[in-house]
Amino acid sequence: MQVLYPDIKPYKEHSIIVDMPHRIHMEECGNPQGIPVLFLHGGPGAGCEPYHRRFFDPEKYRIILFDQRGCGRSVPHASLKTNTTPDLVNDIETIRELLGIESWVLFGGSWGSTLALLYAQAHPERVAGMILRGVFLCRKRDIDWFYRDGANRIFPDQWNELLKALRLNSGDDILQAYDKMLNGDNELQRMAAAKAWAAWEGACATLRPNPAMKGLFVDGHTALSLSRMEVHYFRHNGFIEENQILQNMPKIDHIPSIIVHGRYDMICPIEQAVELHQSWSNSELSIIRDAGHASMEPGIVDALIKATDEMARKQNSRA
Repeated sequence: MQVLYPDIKPYKEHSIIVDMPHRIHMEECGNPQGIPVLFLHGGPGAGCEPYHRRFFDPEKYRIILFDQRGCGRSVPHASLKTNTTPDLVNDIETIRELLGIESWVLFGGSWGSTLALLYAQAHPERVAGMILRGVFLCRKRDIDWFYRDGANRIFPDQWNELLKALRLNSGDDILQAYDKMLNGDNELQRMAAAKAWAAWEGACATLRPNPAMKGLFVDGHTALSLSRMEVHYFRHNGFIEENQILQNMPKIDHIPSIIVHGRYDMICPIEQAVELHQSWSNSELSIIRDAGHASMEPGIVDALIKATDEMARKQNSRA
C-alpha cells in the first residue's frame, strides 16, 4: 500500500493579480527542473492544504498549487464577483504563461477534475497528461444528486441537519435557500449556514465516518468560501452548458489520463467516472473497492501515488 510522500515546503510563492478585485495565491515546490504538474483543488471554494503537495515525488515533479478565486489564501475571501468557471480557466492559463511552462500534467479531484477537463478542452495543446479523482461532470443530474434528491436517501440523518439549519422542509430548494442565507446581512446566521453546508459534505465524503475529515470542512474560513462558492456555481450549473464535458471529449482524446474513483462515492457517483472513461480512449480507470470520495482514504491515496508515479514514467519516456 502506497502512502503520501514526506511533507515538503514551497521553494517559491506568488501572489498574482488576475482580475480586480482578485489576487490568487500560488506556490511551487519539489524539483524546479521536474515535470510540471498543476494541482486543482475541489469545491469550488475548498482551497489547497499542505498534504496536497505530497501526492507527487518531489524529485520528479515541479509541483504547482494555487488557491482558486475567493478561497484559501487568495483574496478577497469568499468573493463571488467575477468568479465563474471561465474566469478560473483563464487563471490557469495565466499561471502557465507566468511560469513559462510549455505543457503540464493536470491533477484534479472532484470539482478539480471538472476544472481540469474544461481547461484541457480549452487548451489541449498545453496538457501533457491528466490524473483525475472523484470525477464530477457538473451536469444537472450530478448537481441534483447531492443537493436535491439522491444522496439524501443514503444519509437522511445528515440531510435533516442541513434542512434544520435553515428550518427548511424536504421539498424546499436547498440551493436557493442557502444562497439567500449565505449572502444575507446577519453574520451569525451566515456562518451557521456555512458550517451546516460544509458539515453535510464532510459527512458524506468518506466510506467510514471520519471526524478529522469533517473538521477540515467545517473550519470557519473554509466553510464560508466552500458554501458560498458551491451555491453560486451550482445555482448556475457550473457556468457551463449541459453535458459540455462529455460532448467535447474528442478534443482531448489523445491526452493520456488516469482516473481514480471510489466505488462508494456518495458525492460524485461512480457512473460519472465510467462515462468519462468510456468516452476517452486514452484513459485508464481504477475503481477503488473500499473507498468513497475523499482523497485521503487509504485506497485512494494508494491509487493516486501509483498514478503520479506512472504518469512520471510516461512523461519521461516521451521526453
